[in-house]
Amino acid sequence: MSDSSENPTQEWTKLVENMNDAVAESMEQNMKASSAFMESWSDAMEESMPEQGEMAEAMEGYNDAYEVWLDAAEQMFERTSDAAEGEDVAMSEFRDIWLQSANEAFKQVMSTSAYAAANGQLVSAMMDLQEQTDEISEDTLEQLGMPTGSDIEEVGERLVELERRQHRVEKKLDRVIEALE
Repeated sequence: MSDSSENPTQEWTKLVENMNDAVAESMEQNMKASSAFMESWSDAMEESMPEQGEMAEAMEGYNDAYEVWLDAAEQMFERTSDAAEGEDVAMSEFRDIWLQSANEAFKQVMSTSAYAAANGQLVSAMMDLQEQTDEISEDTLEQLGMPTGSDIEEVGERLVELERRQHRVEKKLDRVIEALE
């Protein structure tokens, strides 16, 4: 059994080590998240190289996002220091710092015209894919002798036209009957 004078020192050392480990781990996770974000952003930008003005704006958005991440790391360090000095710091504060920072960083990048252009190209590609899929479905149904979407639309249009004609004939008949009475 150890004496009581060593025990608080050992506990303090262990607490500081644990906090240092937690800070190091959260910094590592931050760097991984930032790296993954930049990698996916870079991949999106590679597929659609923006114009020079858009590229400058995109880089500015990235720099702003990076500043947000740095501010978050600084806040984490400050709150960790506060905890080491004995202040009661809830673990949820650390989570909230990262969540708020992630939201702000993504907002910085997503508000650029380069991101909008890349997103527009993605939507366009998805619409092209949907159109191709629809054409393949139509061809397959046609080859199987089943009605296609186009066939059903044509039948619907014909029914609407028949209803219009029927109403016109009914009105004429009503006028003829009124005239005869």
